[in-house]
Amino acid sequence: MPKPRPAGLPSRKQILDFITMAPGPAGKREIARAFGLHGAEKIALKALLKDMADEGLIDSAPGRAFHKMGGLPKVTVLRIVDVDDGQVVAVPERWEAEGIPMPKLRVVERGRRSALGVGDRILARVEERGNGHVAHPMKKLARSEELMLGVVAMEGGRHWLKPVDKRDRKDTLISELGGAQAGDLVLAEKSGRPPRITARVQEVLGDPFAPRAFSLIAIHKYEIPNVFSVDLLAEAEKVAEWPLGDREDLRHLPIVAIDPADARDHDDAVWAAPAEGGGFDAIVAIADVSFYVRHGSLIDKEARKRGNSVYFPDRVVPMLPESLSADMCSLKEGCDRAALACHLKIDAKGKMAGFRFSRAVIRVAANLAYEDAQAAIDGGEHPLHDSALRPLWDCWALLAKARDQREPLELDLPERRVQLDEAGRIADIAVRERLDAHRLIEDFMITANVAAAKALEAKKAPVMYRVHEPPAREKLLTLKDYLETFEIPFALGQVITPKVFNHLIARVGEADFKPQVMEQVLRSQTQAYYAPVNQGHFGLALGSYAHFTSPIRRYADLLVHRSLVDAYRLGEGGLSNDEAARMTVLGESVSKAERRAMEAERETIDRYVAAYLAERVGQLLDTRITGVTNFGFFATVEGLGGDGLVPVSTLGSEFFRYIEAEHALEGESSGDRYTLGQKLQLRLAEANPVSGALRFELPEGVNHLPLRRPRGKGFRKPPRRPRKK
Repeated sequence: MPKPRPAGLPSRKQILDFITMAPGPAGKREIARAFGLHGAEKIALKALLKDMADEGLIDSAPGRAFHKMGGLPKVTVLRIVDVDDGQVVAVPERWEAEGIPMPKLRVVERGRRSALGVGDRILARVEERGNGHVAHPMKKLARSEELMLGVVAMEGGRHWLKPVDKRDRKDTLISELGGAQAGDLVLAEKSGRPPRITARVQEVLGDPFAPRAFSLIAIHKYEIPNVFSVDLLAEAEKVAEWPLGDREDLRHLPIVAIDPADARDHDDAVWAAPAEGGGFDAIVAIADVSFYVRHGSLIDKEARKRGNSVYFPDRVVPMLPESLSADMCSLKEGCDRAALACHLKIDAKGKMAGFRFSRAVIRVAANLAYEDAQAAIDGGEHPLHDSALRPLWDCWALLAKARDQREPLELDLPERRVQLDEAGRIADIAVRERLDAHRLIEDFMITANVAAAKALEAKKAPVMYRVHEPPAREKLLTLKDYLETFEIPFALGQVITPKVFNHLIARVGEADFKPQVMEQVLRSQTQAYYAPVNQGHFGLALGSYAHFTSPIRRYADLLVHRSLVDAYRLGEGGLSNDEAARMTVLGESVSKAERRAMEAERETIDRYVAAYLAERVGQLLDTRITGVTNFGFFATVEGLGGDGLVPVSTLGSEFFRYIEAEHALEGESSGDRYTLGQKLQLRLAEANPVSGALRFELPEGVNHLPLRRPRGKGFRKPPRRPRKK
């Protein structure tokens, strides 16, 4: 039974009403002032507020202000969870009201364009409006206050957070474990101020050495959306059942889809046949994703947020739900599928003489792996050899001639492929073999992409171009300095075209340093991006180029499809007026998502390589120097990849001088040199699968330095410990 309250003390309802209606934070001081409380009444108010908190009526917010239990503080920290069509949505960073759904707040910003992105944290003033809340940002919190991803390690009697990012070499003392144990992969929040920064564990993700953990690390680190809502999945199931409608019937043609053996989706298929008077008629049929994914739908909003699919060795984080990406939008053998068909006329010189686009229904005659298609054309043993494969290869012979005349940039850099066993463990890491079948599909896709760009230009319709600008002068100067270390001349006064780089590589021939020269040429290139303003594609030596051939996994391609549907009046699912007006913003968004995916995929491969090499710590490996700095040099394992540092402090007792212009470290007394491209055997000193970092040392005996043993406990898998229940 509640105690009787002093005469001047407000009731529980009055306090709740005041907290709800107060224009600012409502702490004990503000409540006392509002009700004119003094002396003993203030003491009674303190007790009443404690009783109300114990009863679950109110809760305290930062700064000792109060708010309704299950409600929101007037000022609180929010995390942005969605940015769509200028609408920014946030949720409370902490929500402990049991049984009450976490609220979503619309963020109201000043200015025309939002500077907030998904994952950003803000301090905001919260206002109740209608049946919900809106948030007014007061301050965008610095990145240093965001969550860190790392592994818990026990050293010196204390727990430390070892970062998974190999660029971050500093461990952080953990102040709150949050139930984590040594060896766990965790998300933690920074607290305190420099230099006394500590970490509070917010979420335990599990064993960082588990087979599927390496991609999970990248997903969390880069905040890649990887869960579809129940409502979205229901919407996808519904649209997947739509009838295909009135379409051009191409089911009589032996169209084939040629993809990697481990392809998760099949969004393109090809056909060709000799044409009268020489040349070929060809069709590049692409999954008609725009028919199923309409502007403004839940699927569309999520696809725009994701930007593209992300591919890891053990999983794919798809742009579209599997009922579409792996089923109705996947061109499967023997199944009727909706396609946007690019009909091409290729003349006797391999040039595109004409094109048209139609919505079609196709039935793929076969899904072939690259290796199987190549074997079929080499051996001539396949049911579709004469009707489908041979005409494709003959048409490609013409396309290849036209490509050779155009002279695009030719960089034959190896691609690493991680092969996993049934348990998800690493079975092998090998370089993908480059076959004519790969080049054939690549040239057909490039031709269709050019046709899409030119078709939209002809209609003066919006185009999401794939832009690759010529190299910047600063990068060319760096390349020139690099080539001088091999006594290879490179004139900057000439007009720079892809042909210039091709001739440069040809001059190198089969020298040992050829891979390094090609790598440096690649580094000299600008990064490609998406934009509605045409700047050409330098690398492909093309004036107009748009991505059209992968709408299952790239949002930019879906926009091109919609524009084609709208421009050529091919039915529903065309480009909206809103999208047409926002092509610049959409281009920036999908370009940013692409860079995020590339970094996540590359780092994951590095982690797999480090895990693969972890059992070879202490062994000598054949390596090549790929980078030289004043603090040491980086080396890559030959035929495998994986970069590791050789710290200058391990090179010997003498002083090593860094010669920047020659990309070299030189011993002041001995004259020993370590230069870019140099081959040498190094001992693997550390391999950290969680960060993907490697560390090498010179073999024992070189410069009188013994092998250094790995320090700390963060680089080897800790023994399994039983969890507390």
